[in-house]
Amino acid sequence: MSGASREAQTAAREALTALTDSTSADAAALADELAAVTALLDREVSLRRVLTDPARTGEAKAGLVSQLLGEQLGGQATDLVSGMVRSRWSSPRHLVDAVEELADIADLVAAERSGTLDDVEDELFRFARTVSSSAPLRSALTSGTATASAKAELVRTLLSGRAQPTSERLVTRLVTQPRGRSLEGGLENLSKLAAERRNRSVAVVTSAVPLSDRQRERLGAALAKLYGRQVHLNLDVDPEILGGITVRVGDEVINGSIADRLDEAERRMAA
Repeated sequence: MSGASREAQTAAREALTALTDSTSADAAALADELAAVTALLDREVSLRRVLTDPARTGEAKAGLVSQLLGEQLGGQATDLVSGMVRSRWSSPRHLVDAVEELADIADLVAAERSGTLDDVEDELFRFARTVSSSAPLRSALTSGTATASAKAELVRTLLSGRAQPTSERLVTRLVTQPRGRSLEGGLENLSKLAAERRNRSVAVVTSAVPLSDRQRERLGAALAKLYGRQVHLNLDVDPEILGGITVRVGDEVINGSIADRLDEAERRMAA
């Protein structure tokens, strides 16, 4: 997002934070309602255009939200969406993206309240690794011919009883309403939102062999010092890197693998 949409998204996040800081707000129910609004706006192109039309007043657009959704949504969700349409958006699509993000954050708030946010982070990471290592599974979850209910049932089979309810809900929404995103990209974004909820970064650490507890502690401390905030480690093992580790934090990669050093040596010799 850029310009007006970024400002509107920030305001929407702040409104959600203010709402969920109140223990009376049912975060999981709010997530369901916002997800339903996302699906509606994604499906109804003309509606999202009307709700982001700069020629209409904010009050008129908020009134339309109350008229169309007031009976289907709780008051808190209606107020959130009404506030969002009062803002200016650079693109109608950005409004849908922002509502979807609020739904995901609300689910993560529910996980935080239940003390399972760390588990959800780890489960999203492990599920992403499982998908990337299994072409048949990825194909089944991203198939353009499979129904949403069939994909949801597959996620239920994979995760029910093995993962936190929040993890299952987030993954199910992602595979049944991909909205043009890749599955891997969607899972990565969910992990980032979970990390932001804890005010920390996520480092994807790949090593040739599993790291010891002491190594994990030292690496976590070093990264926290480097980035000035807590860094959550998502650990992966890949024997093909031969030795050392690679660390990815966002778009930044710290590569200390032996395989990478050998590749660099070969490039220099070839030159």
